[in-house]
Amino acid sequence: MRSDEFYMHRALDQAREGLAAGEVPVGAVVVDAAGEIVGAGYNAPVSCHDPSAHAEVRALRDAGARLGNYRLDGCTLFVTLEPCLMCTGAIIQARLARVVYGAAEPRTGMVESKANLFVQPWHNHRVQVEGGLLATRVSQLLKAFFEARRESAKKDESGCASG
Repeated sequence: MRSDEFYMHRALDQAREGLAAGEVPVGAVVVDAAGEIVGAGYNAPVSCHDPSAHAEVRALRDAGARLGNYRLDGCTLFVTLEPCLMCTGAIIQARLARVVYGAAEPRTGMVESKANLFVQPWHNHRVQVEGGLLATRVSQLLKAFFEARRESAKKDESGCASG
């Protein structure tokens, strides 16, 4: 069986694909109980024109299509960033056994940052959640992306002012 770090590196590979596509670099993979990657995705709401095209949702859709079932019993989701409200709901509905994420998302994270939706008593399914795996690498990738965006915005602003 491969390590959690191995799978988080695969999620980071997905995040880099998103980065190359001009999207916020968040990636995810779904791994079945046998250790096979059965789903993968990266953030693509801009290019897909779809607000639900987060890495987690895309990976869940991919896994569901490959396995022929929306219930992903026994599967683990590895995602580079703490899931948001929408993704947390999708994860619970997919009946995942476990979620492992990299960096916390202080503005919208629904595991440790803003709330912990996974432990709410009204859910009929419990998901084991672990955070912080390769958090520094994930944070560095996101930081570089947003710094580059800010630099680009500054250049655009300075070009408009002189034109």
